[in-house]
Amino acid sequence: MSETEHIYDLTVIGGGPVGMFTAFYAGMRELDTQLIESLPELGGQVTTLYPEKIIRDVAGFPQIQGKNLVTELNKQLVQFDDFKPTIRCGEEVTAIDKYEGGFTITTAKGQTKSRSVIVAIGGGSFAPRKLAIDYDQTLEDQKIFYFVHNVADFAGKTVAIAGGGDSAIDWALTLEKTAKQVYLIHRRDRFRGLESSVKRLENSSVKIVTPYLIDAINETNSGLSLDLKKAKADDHLNLEVDDLLVNYGFTADNHVLRDWGLPLEHRALKVDTNLETEVPGIYGVGDSVTYPGKVKLIASGFGEAPTAVNHISVALYPERRQPLHSTSIA
Repeated sequence: MSETEHIYDLTVIGGGPVGMFTAFYAGMRELDTQLIESLPELGGQVTTLYPEKIIRDVAGFPQIQGKNLVTELNKQLVQFDDFKPTIRCGEEVTAIDKYEGGFTITTAKGQTKSRSVIVAIGGGSFAPRKLAIDYDQTLEDQKIFYFVHNVADFAGKTVAIAGGGDSAIDWALTLEKTAKQVYLIHRRDRFRGLESSVKRLENSSVKIVTPYLIDAINETNSGLSLDLKKAKADDHLNLEVDDLLVNYGFTADNHVLRDWGLPLEHRALKVDTNLETEVPGIYGVGDSVTYPGKVKLIASGFGEAPTAVNHISVALYPERRQPLHSTSIA
């Protein structure tokens, strides 16, 4: 039988951590699964944007680097010899078309057929929110950074981090271990991070600079001179650093959901308690979905995956009973 004639039980679209776990769990339920990821390798934003970031909200790991989490998910993904998913990296899904009995999945490399679909694309494509001031663009990836690819690059340096959310706090605490000194600049007196993270920050050696905004940046022989303006005041503060890490968050573009013709609510897939969309047979998990009380965390996506997969398993194979607990499907 040719590949185009083969009909998968399930297609998981999106190879980030949640998509990887979803495909793994589908293997536990013995579903014939393919996993399609537009990037050249699995891991999604974790691999691309913050491989060295410490992640603390995944059950079973007190803390784990992003790249190590992806490594463990890869090991988990392929452990069932008879039900390893077919993995297709570097393929962007351009269309999902309904036909009697399932869906035709189209990518630039061809078409496949699937009886069900789980969308796990997160927030879609991401771009960092950049500094809202004029500065020399050639300094990016030299002295001004929006991503950390290697923590060791900041060893022994004086580093300023701009931002007030969980990610900025996490990076400040991570770089504290290797940098000579870390400053955290935020435009408000209060941080928006988890209470436990804020407490760790307050007990660290990170120097907190609030409430200040970066007003100007000048290159020096040794690094950068930051002109900081106090919020709602005319006071200024000068800070000399080697590097600046900007962590104002990211803008997301999940236009592919619109391109696929899927019904959206607030630019996300609206799903029911089974994680199924308004299109029967198409489900969503992770940051690409919305429902009352939705929390956008990797941990939440991991919890949603079994619900969607188990519902699909029963719909496709009614004779199979739901697992009563984790050990019943070992």
